[in-house]
Amino acid sequence: MTLSATLDLSSLLPLPSPRASRRLRDSHGRAITDLRVSITDRCNFRCVYCRTGNEGAQYSELAHADYLRMIRLFVSLGVEKIRLTGGEPLLRGGLIELVQEIAKLRTVFTPLPEPLDLAITTNGHLLAGMAQPLKEAGLTRVTVSMDAVDAETFAAITRVPRSFDRVLAGIRAASAAGLGPVKVNCVLLRGFNDTQIEAFAEFSRRENVIVRFIEWMPLEEDRSWNKETVVTLDEIVGRLNAYRPEGLDVAGLVDLPANASSETARRYTFADGRGEIGIIAPVSRPFCGHCSRVRLTSDGKIRTCLFSQMDHDLSGRMIRGASDDELSAYIRQVVDRKEARHHIGEEGFEKPSRSMVHIGG
Repeated sequence: MTLSATLDLSSLLPLPSPRASRRLRDSHGRAITDLRVSITDRCNFRCVYCRTGNEGAQYSELAHADYLRMIRLFVSLGVEKIRLTGGEPLLRGGLIELVQEIAKLRTVFTPLPEPLDLAITTNGHLLAGMAQPLKEAGLTRVTVSMDAVDAETFAAITRVPRSFDRVLAGIRAASAAGLGPVKVNCVLLRGFNDTQIEAFAEFSRRENVIVRFIEWMPLEEDRSWNKETVVTLDEIVGRLNAYRPEGLDVAGLVDLPANASSETARRYTFADGRGEIGIIAPVSRPFCGHCSRVRLTSDGKIRTCLFSQMDHDLSGRMIRGASDDELSAYIRQVVDRKEARHHIGEEGFEKPSRSMVHIGG
């Protein structure tokens, strides 16, 4: 009998509508489709807005097989986008093999099974040599955290001398490997790197990357955040609306539509369509109402929001022998209690129990 004759075509038909009710949702009706998985608490940068520079990794790492089991459970419940984070995920040995295994998974709640949207957020320091192997392993996209486009400012932020050229090479290698359009994330701090806004606009146009400015959130290790240091969406838009890119006769931004209702960035381009600017504004323009994300920390804890006050110990239950059905039920229970929104800037706001580097971006 031939392979085609034995294939059960019923598996390719659209899922019956009652199944949609079993998709992972929180109590606010939001479908959870995005999972961010930190695979290490270690980082080879010491960025001033993130780390004190004195503390190293504080949380353990799991075996890749444990992350893979957790990811499979989330995918079976409706997750369609996986982003590997850290710390710095490119520091983990066996990363290529982990990506290969995740890339074999398929969506469950689409009319036909589809490959996952599989991405990595990295500081780019090791990316030049890994971009092509990651692409071949099944990685879809890369986001690079890069907070300046000149070497001196970049070194002052990362506290790693001579790192800028390596990160730039990593961005170009990722673009060449087909992991694009590469997204470049910049966290702006007033009085520190806010002079870089226009230079990043030119960088987006020159390198054909998406630059995304992110408002600084209270997630740093040394608890030094204050609202006055935040460069807001309105300020960034005002600066770029007054800026005329090289080769253009007119200044100003052009709005772009959102790619999805859960997209975190407001999108813009310029009059000639070259370059894309995104602005992620969790402080001045929160987007919690459409949040589709949950996170797994490097030690296997679920966090339902960056600003959660507690972790939910999925790995502990797994280690104690819980079945897949029991773990899935626990995930549903945790996600059902996902916060409606964060409370940055409000009276009584409490910073989260972990800083950003120990949660996973």
